[in-house]
Amino acid sequence: MTEVRYSSMSEYELKQEIANLREKARKAEQLGMVNEYAVLERKAVMAQAYLLNANDYRPGEIYRITGEPGNFFKIDYLKGVFAWGYRLNGDGKEEGIPISLLDPK
Repeated sequence: MTEVRYSSMSEYELKQEIANLREKARKAEQLGMVNEYAVLERKAVMAQAYLLNANDYRPGEIYRITGEPGNFFKIDYLKGVFAWGYRLNGDGKEEGIPISLLDPK
């Protein structure tokens, strides 16, 4: 089976891939396969990032991290679908996270 990069998929293909990954993740969770669930969820988050417009996210801005109440991320710069910066309540180390984890509101 040939791996297709998310960056080369159409919007429709990405949405199909996300639905497929989420379904597999749901089944893994039901079977108690915690590691498999985490990997599949992370892949779905990555695929979701390719549905977003990176230009909607601005360096210097602070965003809430989806699924992590009370955690915020300040963007230093963007590279592809990754925002690089640091968590406001973290250790100050630079990290890159998919823009799909940032709440633009």
